[in-house]
Amino acid sequence: MVAACSGCGSLGIGNSPGSKLVPQLGHVFVVVEENHSYSEVIGNAAMPYLNSLVSQGGLATQYFANAHPSIPNYFMLTTGQPITTDDNFSGTVSDDNVVRELIAAGKTWKSYAESLPAAGYTGPDAPPYLKHHNPFAYFSDVLNNSAQASNLVPFGQLLADFANNQVPNYSFIAPNTQDDAHDCPGGASTCSDSQKLSAADQWLQTNIGKVLQSSAFQTDGLLIIELSFLMNPTFLT
Repeated sequence: MVAACSGCGSLGIGNSPGSKLVPQLGHVFVVVEENHSYSEVIGNAAMPYLNSLVSQGGLATQYFANAHPSIPNYFMLTTGQPITTDDNFSGTVSDDNVVRELIAAGKTWKSYAESLPAAGYTGPDAPPYLKHHNPFAYFSDVLNNSAQASNLVPFGQLLADFANNQVPNYSFIAPNTQDDAHDCPGGASTCSDSQKLSAADQWLQTNIGKVLQSSAFQTDGLLIIELSFLMNPTFLT
């Protein structure tokens, strides 16, 4: 996990004596990448942009995936429970979750999923969009409330929200499978692992660079990039 915090100075990861306190955050951005281990990413020349973020923020070297395949880890991020290990799961999740807690706290949220067919879409996979990479589409709090379902939006909405000063307090960002290092870029059937990682890094530089430049981040933001759902460490930036 890589983490960057605007105005935080040292993140003080580890909470060592004398480390700076992290100020109250008004905007949290969580970005999830796929299927690569710490050793495959950190120091890899195929991901220069991501590795440049490590030196600017914090790197959580003891942050591990909880299970395999992907879906239980997405649920761990958003419910604190694995829920299922079936990527084809199609049920409704009524357990406590981040949406419920954000609403109770009077905070706003959106899930920005690249290649989502339409705002409010809670249906099955529409490759390169995968439902099981978008855990919010399973929550009863979302499925049973049209106002909350409208917070499931295509990734392109993020730039409009920046421009209109409508960025929520909590933003979950899911690149599609061609841009998150899960599949080959451009829909190719075969490619090298370096090509997957390079495409993901280029996507991050193009899109997450805009997050870092936004007033929402610059004022009181935290960016967290989750890089691996293998049983290896992930990152914070």
